[in-house]
Amino acid sequence: MTINDQDLLRLAKLSRIEITPEELAGTRNDLNRILGLIADLQAIDTNGIEPMAHPLEAHQDIALRLRPDEAAPTQTTEQRSALMRNAPAQHDGLFLVPTVIE
Repeated sequence: MTINDQDLLRLAKLSRIEITPEELAGTRNDLNRILGLIADLQAIDTNGIEPMAHPLEAHQDIALRLRPDEAAPTQTTEQRSALMRNAPAQHDGLFLVPTVIE
C-alpha cells in the first residue's frame, strides 16, 4: 500500500495536522517507508515464537514493575468532578468529543 498526496491531505485533515506544500513530498515518502517496514514485518513467519512482554526479555531476566491488577473503589462524585475539571467539554461526568466519523 502506498500513500498518495490526496490520501495524505485527507489524513492530515482528519488528524488536524497542518502540512505545508513544501512538507508534502517528504511526509508522503516517510509514511510510505513506514508502511513498507510494516509490510516487511508482517511478512515474517512468527509461528511457534512465544510473545515477549519486554524487548530485552530474550537476553536477560527482566522483572517488570507492574502494579497489581486489583479493583479500585468507585470514584466519589467529588473526586470525579475534580478529575473532570481539565475536560474541555463534559456532560454528566463523561468527556464530550467532536464527531470524527460522519
